[in-house]
Amino acid sequence: MNKNSVALALMAGTLGLTSLQVSACATCGCSLTSDAATGLTTAAGWRVSLEYDYLDQSQLRSGTSAVAAGRVAAINDAGGDQEVEHDTINRYTTLGIGYALDANWNFRLLVPYIDRGHTTYGSGTNPLTPDQLSGATATGLGDVKFLVNYQGILPNHALGLQAGIKLPTGRYGGANADDSGTVGRNPVAFSSGPISHNASPDNLLDTSLDPGTGSTDLILGAYYFQPVSQDFDAFANFQFQSAVSHKLDQDGADYRPGNQATLSFGLRYEANPVFVPQVQVNITHKSSDQGALADVADTAGTVAYVSPGFSWAAADKLQLYGFVQVPVASNLQGYQVFPRWTATAGVNYSF
Repeated sequence: MNKNSVALALMAGTLGLTSLQVSACATCGCSLTSDAATGLTTAAGWRVSLEYDYLDQSQLRSGTSAVAAGRVAAINDAGGDQEVEHDTINRYTTLGIGYALDANWNFRLLVPYIDRGHTTYGSGTNPLTPDQLSGATATGLGDVKFLVNYQGILPNHALGLQAGIKLPTGRYGGANADDSGTVGRNPVAFSSGPISHNASPDNLLDTSLDPGTGSTDLILGAYYFQPVSQDFDAFANFQFQSAVSHKLDQDGADYRPGNQATLSFGLRYEANPVFVPQVQVNITHKSSDQGALADVADTAGTVAYVSPGFSWAAADKLQLYGFVQVPVASNLQGYQVFPRWTATAGVNYSF
């Protein structure tokens, strides 16, 4: 397969592994276009992938800049009621199973496993003290996605469209608005600190931090590939995700995740097809979560990352890849914990 064929094959699956995860900082989920890291054949057949994403959200930010935890805690001293988040560590392991019917159609099932640790001071006072810190661990199956790509629009398959659905397979829910009961499916409770000592449902984690959202989401996207020189290939893709139904839909116990859009574009340097350095720019915008169980004031914003990485053809049909995402700009609503960097590693095998 020549270089341009490899790049076109890559783009046939580009949207299949775009990572759009929900986390404590609602606009900080991994936005890397990870399938753009590897060259995959467009021939009919199966492919399997496994990806690991690591996000340590430990910087408190508001608007376009970092803020001190004491500044947020001072809101409580002045008579307010503001949670002071400390840290959220997200570890996502995603199994992808794909099938290419022919050069025009391919399908992908994405099954994520979520391992999330979260610590917060709740309504901590200024100065914050260690005894005010509460912690929770949310683990389990996340929300499964099924995606369909069609790249038969142009003869060279350079332009493609995507449609998909996210299903409410992960645990979700929380306390209803008046704290009189629990809603959802097995929501996560705090396991340490002052909040863990509260009677249920006052001991439950925020709904947005559960492994699932309880919503069925529609996913739409498009991509385009273009060789720009003998050794460089460029790509761009766009993906939009929106909840079309949500299981938490009762007055005082409703939750709908905000819409999310991600634009990615990048370059691959393919002088040596075995080892391919590359870079992406990933821009994500998320609207506010809605409902009585939502943290409406702290879940919207726009984030831009620069993501350098590489792919390595370790063996026939086997590709390994790794990336680091570095945030270069953000404009966040309210107060949100934010990653200083994120990391992604993965493996792809086609057969």
